[in-house]
Amino acid sequence: MPSATNGVNGHTELRIQDEMQLYIDGKHRAASGGHKFSVNNPMLGEKLYDCSAAQVEDYESAIASAHGAFKKWSQTSPSSRRLTMLKAADIIESYMDKDGPETLSSEVSATKSWIRVNLMATAGILRETAGLVTHIKGEIVPADRPGTTILVAREPVGVVFAISPWNAPVNLTARAIACPLICGNTVVLKPSEFSPKSQYLVVRAFMEAGLPAGCLNFLPTAAQDAAAVTEYAVKHQKVLRVNFTGSDRVGKVIAGWAATCMKQCVLECGGKAPVLVLDDADVDDAVESVVFGALSNSGQICMSTERVIVHDSIAETFQAKLLERVKKVKYGNHLEQSDVSMSGLYTCQSAERVLGMINRAVEEGARLILGDSKATGPNKTIVAPHVFTNVTPNMNIFQQESFGPLICLSTASSDEEAVEFANNSEFSLCASVFSRDVLRAMEVAKRVRAGSCHVNGPTVYIEATLPNGGTGGASGYGRFGGIAGVEEFTERKIISLVKPGMKYAF
Repeated sequence: MPSATNGVNGHTELRIQDEMQLYIDGKHRAASGGHKFSVNNPMLGEKLYDCSAAQVEDYESAIASAHGAFKKWSQTSPSSRRLTMLKAADIIESYMDKDGPETLSSEVSATKSWIRVNLMATAGILRETAGLVTHIKGEIVPADRPGTTILVAREPVGVVFAISPWNAPVNLTARAIACPLICGNTVVLKPSEFSPKSQYLVVRAFMEAGLPAGCLNFLPTAAQDAAAVTEYAVKHQKVLRVNFTGSDRVGKVIAGWAATCMKQCVLECGGKAPVLVLDDADVDDAVESVVFGALSNSGQICMSTERVIVHDSIAETFQAKLLERVKKVKYGNHLEQSDVSMSGLYTCQSAERVLGMINRAVEEGARLILGDSKATGPNKTIVAPHVFTNVTPNMNIFQQESFGPLICLSTASSDEEAVEFANNSEFSLCASVFSRDVLRAMEVAKRVRAGSCHVNGPTVYIEATLPNGGTGGASGYGRFGGIAGVEEFTERKIISLVKPGMKYAF
């Protein structure tokens, strides 16, 4: 890897065909034993580049580097940490006009709009997080014992092991590392094997912003090595926090490993977001939000709308308008049609899995009213929007996260039944309620089991200041963002000051 230059106006060129290396202790290096894996263009099914595949020995080096850097970084002044993060935000924003679009388009089939969301929203995440540095506050607690003053301080925990996914590779990587860093922690980052260079954009921005060596280490890992190195890092004595965004299947495994060593985690493990459309809803607004929430990034968002529960008195009208709107969504090969709103899924295997869910839904009694049950494109990754009706809670498609462009319609005869349907899920990340009666909608929102519930807006919505996360179950636990993020990545320390000359009854 070439060396980096500092500042917004200069940066290391990230050519998509060049080999990707690890970044440990401020240096790019090959993996132990020279291990590598291939990263492919999912739309074309063609190899993009070779990437170094981190081994356990590399994780040991990275953890040691992060541990060594922690003392100095944790004692760095708040204003210095804030300035570093603000510089990184400016640099990330500049990538929109440089190598960011090509990298995201090649690795994760990102459309123009999704590229902009990833880069510009990431700059916003970093700027908001930079402002949190002065909110890392303690408190003075009254003491019953005479002559005693009690302080409760917040301190960084140490080394944080972060795992971020491919679907929003830039902003979810920033989310995984920004709050830990601003709190004074150091980070060992494992990116997805599908998008190392997209996620490296964030690492490079911090590197160019002047983040000291060892504070952020980057270890791409081959799929066949992922379980072993992840278990090693989660259980490592010097790793004191873990954060993970990804599937509930992997999240449960990580939670199990962490439990064996009493280690705290932040786990965001996906969703099956319901939208409740009440009988007095503005149907046009609800349709727009459902289409946006369900089909953005081809449904490959943890907050994607997957279940739409409509009052039966307006179901026919809603369905007709939904079909009309979905048919206007342009999808296809983003490499050939730059104006598409939806491109391909992240692998042909993912497309096959989604098609399997479609076929199973039909077998179980759901009615497919839009969609061809096919995968197209050079690598068979493009799946058209599919809309189902007559979907019931006992069906697989009602319960399992699809991570594809599927919209499932169910009907309910009352608010109570709609809430019952919405809560009939292991997932608890987010939801939406539509009604012209805001007080009614808020009452319904309170009864929906979800970490966030939006009134008259899409399920795909979050801001950097908000405490994003589920309320348990398959969506995980812990919160990213805002003051909640500070609480996750710091520890309270009690410090008592005792007046000299105290006498004790002993």
